[in-house]
Amino acid sequence: MLTLNTKLTSAENIDGELVLPFDLREKSRLRARLTSDEEVAVFTVRGTVLRDGDLLRGDDGRVVKIIAAKEATYRVECATPRDLLRCAFHLGNRHTQAQVGGDAGSGFLRIRKDAVLKEMLEGLGARVTEEEAPFEPESGAYGGGHHHHDHHPLAPIPLRQKIHRPSDK
Repeated sequence: MLTLNTKLTSAENIDGELVLPFDLREKSRLRARLTSDEEVAVFTVRGTVLRDGDLLRGDDGRVVKIIAAKEATYRVECATPRDLLRCAFHLGNRHTQAQVGGDAGSGFLRIRKDAVLKEMLEGLGARVTEEEAPFEPESGAYGGGHHHHDHHPLAPIPLRQKIHRPSDK
């Protein structure tokens, strides 16, 4: 079985394709099948999220391209950017993964299909339509391959930060 374990930024040749929905692209250990039906094992660094177009090198030197599978999603559109921002706020308040798409004039959000969220969004005035589409949610404030280590803070600490303690007057 081919083991895919090294993420590449580029490659001269692509030897296969692996089509995965987002929930499997978040996993650091999985078994799957290439489009050629060959079984593969994927071993990535914990916290790695595979994105559409990412390249993985196998233990035998072959390179496989990751393809985001189409999955059941809702496309959320609003009459104004302000209304879309309100929808994004309420989705974020519920810790819902969301993809931001379009441009300033015709932006949209894409979320996984969820009837409760659809009802909430429609209550906010959004047009919510079902679509089969690749799901590529935002990585979040600490996304993009950030690895947490005990000796590295999550955010920069100012050099002269005064820490208030209850004993201070």
